[in-house]
Amino acid sequence: MSKAVLDINDKPTPVQLVTLSFQHMFAMFGSTILVPQLVGLSPAIALLTSGIATLFFLLITKFQVPAYLGSSFAFIAPILIAAGGLDDNGLSVNPGNAMIGAMAVGITYGIVSLIIWKSGYKWIMKILPPIVVGPVIMVIGLGLSGTAVNMAMNVDGEYNLLHFSAALVTLFTAIIFTIFFKGILSTMPILIGLIVGYVYSIFIGIVNFEPIKEAKMFALPHFIIPGVNYDFTITSTILLAMVPIVIVTISEHIGHQLVLGKVVNRDYIKEPGLHRSLLGDGFGTLISAFIGGPPKTTYGENIGVLAITRVYSVYVIAGAAVVAIVLSFFGKAMAVIATIPTAVLGGVSILLFGIIASSGLRMLVDNHVDFGNSRNLVIASVILVIGIGGAKFIVTESLSLEGMALAAIIGVVLNAILPGKKEADIPVPYNQNNQS
Repeated sequence: MSKAVLDINDKPTPVQLVTLSFQHMFAMFGSTILVPQLVGLSPAIALLTSGIATLFFLLITKFQVPAYLGSSFAFIAPILIAAGGLDDNGLSVNPGNAMIGAMAVGITYGIVSLIIWKSGYKWIMKILPPIVVGPVIMVIGLGLSGTAVNMAMNVDGEYNLLHFSAALVTLFTAIIFTIFFKGILSTMPILIGLIVGYVYSIFIGIVNFEPIKEAKMFALPHFIIPGVNYDFTITSTILLAMVPIVIVTISEHIGHQLVLGKVVNRDYIKEPGLHRSLLGDGFGTLISAFIGGPPKTTYGENIGVLAITRVYSVYVIAGAAVVAIVLSFFGKAMAVIATIPTAVLGGVSILLFGIIASSGLRMLVDNHVDFGNSRNLVIASVILVIGIGGAKFIVTESLSLEGMALAAIIGVVLNAILPGKKEADIPVPYNQNNQS
């Protein structure tokens, strides 16, 4: 184990604080702003809430866990379902519905963390073994693959070679920085891909600069507050679209805590405890949703930065959160983000969604799941086809389960009732660089 340059509670110098905080902010930046772009929410509010959620996470975990919270990819499809899709301008039709669902997710995290506090954590791994979580993670990535390819290739439903070239430039840039670069640059392939793709898009003339010209230098993020911007209405459709996804995100959270603990040489499952870190994640999601941001999750990119730099200081993580909050009020910067062509977003999405799907496969491999066992084969097969095929279970007009949520629940049920179940251990973390 290499000695830390700055340990958890070490205070950096002012110069270190500024430079290292910006480094962490840029590591999470590309992925955090991509999620709201894909679901029709405000990138500014996503940045703001990522900073706020991270500060609350640090507080709840007693400033012992140097983790950054960013936008969760696992909720892209559920948000679109809950919000009724996107309008002609690419904005969420009913974002308030998605926010209600995200608040319910945050509350669910709180309930689970309370149970873990009282009864320990091993029970949850019996419910969420790799044979269930791995295929559901694959569903998250593969279920979004059509969206990524459509964004990359088509304009108004028609194939466009010029736009597709921008997607390919973006995609291959991200691949090159992922594979061939080392150090800090290798932790930011999405951000670098977006930058290179954007510059190429300017060169080929597909960027509209009008929003930048019209934007103010400083502007408030677009808040979406219950009772102010929408009526607070809870429906079964919203809850069933969003809440079941915690089956995956809780497992992801545990994986990230295990990886982070290995990096900084601490056991975060025991101290400050899984219940605290899970509560921090849930409270961050709840606060984010209350003002219009997407659900949150700990970010693998930032764990990668910790591993490379050996700077584990929570002061640096807090500094990155403050930088994100300040940046969210720069109207011109947010306007630049709004002008990123859909093709460029599609290019990075191809890689990101593919990595998410591959992460599920890696979880199965790392945990030596035996597909010669008919039980495992049945569970994985049913989850994949129901999730990717978009199956629906309609009870009434206002009560239905579909896609990923339905697949996750059926996977849990099959694992519970089929014979031959073995004692579940905590899974090997499946991918340090996955933000699902």
